[in-house]
Amino acid sequence: MPATVVLGAQWGDEGKGKLVDRIAEQATWVVRFQGGNNAGHTVVLGDQVLKFHLLPSGITRKECHLVLGDGMVIDPWVLDTELTGWNDTTGEDPRGERLYISERAHIILPFHRYLDSLDKKIGTTGRGIGPTYADKINRIGLRFGDIAEVVNDEDWAASTANRMNASLIAAGSDERITVEELQADVEWIWKAYSSSIRNTGLMLDNALKLGEHVILEGAQGCLLDIDQGTFPYVTSSVTSRGNASHGAGIHPGHVDEVIGITKAYITRVGHGAMPTELDDEAGEHLGTVGHEFGTTTGRKRRCGWFDAVVMRHANRINGFTGLALTKLDVLGGLDEINICVAYELDGQEILEMPASATALERCKPIYVTMPGFPSHSLEEWLGIAKRANDNGMGYAALPAAAQQYIKKVEAIVGVPCTSVGVGPDRDATIDAV
Repeated sequence: MPATVVLGAQWGDEGKGKLVDRIAEQATWVVRFQGGNNAGHTVVLGDQVLKFHLLPSGITRKECHLVLGDGMVIDPWVLDTELTGWNDTTGEDPRGERLYISERAHIILPFHRYLDSLDKKIGTTGRGIGPTYADKINRIGLRFGDIAEVVNDEDWAASTANRMNASLIAAGSDERITVEELQADVEWIWKAYSSSIRNTGLMLDNALKLGEHVILEGAQGCLLDIDQGTFPYVTSSVTSRGNASHGAGIHPGHVDEVIGITKAYITRVGHGAMPTELDDEAGEHLGTVGHEFGTTTGRKRRCGWFDAVVMRHANRINGFTGLALTKLDVLGGLDEINICVAYELDGQEILEMPASATALERCKPIYVTMPGFPSHSLEEWLGIAKRANDNGMGYAALPAAAQQYIKKVEAIVGVPCTSVGVGPDRDATIDAV
């Protein structure tokens, strides 16, 4: 089978974890191909809520192999915490058994977190992501495949600590790195993960040639892409389809399905313009009913109406074969629902996003208005989803106004909705028929 790419189509937090967990039932491999623990994936299994920052969402499927891919930056201490929690919950330590770390993935060290904590402009998570990618681009970073070469190299440790301290001093940080601490960190990383480090690109290529199904799981969203996002208020990696295969170490010809995940509205965490942002009762409704707080930071998410300008941009970059529309239930209870179809910029109507962040701040949304539909409890929405899937009803099980909303989104974006989420539970998803 070919590979399937699952991507965020907005500013992240769209519900990728839930979808990957769901479709991983038919997969053999789930691969994270970029980002680090600045991502947060939540999977709800009945009363159990699982939150991951590095581990691929397919971990809940015991038959799935898991890969932290070439394009990632990985904090080994955060990963150890997640693995410990998983072991405490399930009794499984997947390292080297079904969890593999690419030898080409870069390592987040304390130095990177110290530098990142100084950010006051972009609104980063402070997890060390940007500084680690900067070291990667400057060709001075440490990769998992290099640890064996430097673990006992005192000259490397001394020169690296000196370089790090010079950078910390220049940036105005009071933190310092000692040679002894750096050596101890590298030794611990090698001891903790040497059994997991592999040429994962080769493993995936072989799996695909054998007809196995691979899911390439993105982090963040298209509008946070370093090249195609709302620069400079973006993440430090390429979050889009073009990096999915590259960041996994396989060629793009393996991919034939690209699912764009989008909420039925839109959210954003951190700084930067969001033209449809709401500061009214409707915005309060979306944030409260949708429980809009970041999985990674706990920060309150900014909420707004669905933005088709954003979605057209995301589709052009990624070529979605289908949309997974999440959190449709959150719109329940609103009398009217708006969809942004264009912007007004300096008196001119535009259909595409401006590249300039300053210009985007001046954009005013142009809306079409749709009728609202009733609210339901999570249990009622779950019942609607189960009835829809069990009886092959698809979206016909939804209220008429909700069906109209889905059709409008499909028409405006130009991509079919392959599934619609109506709650956080794994089973609260309706498949198209």
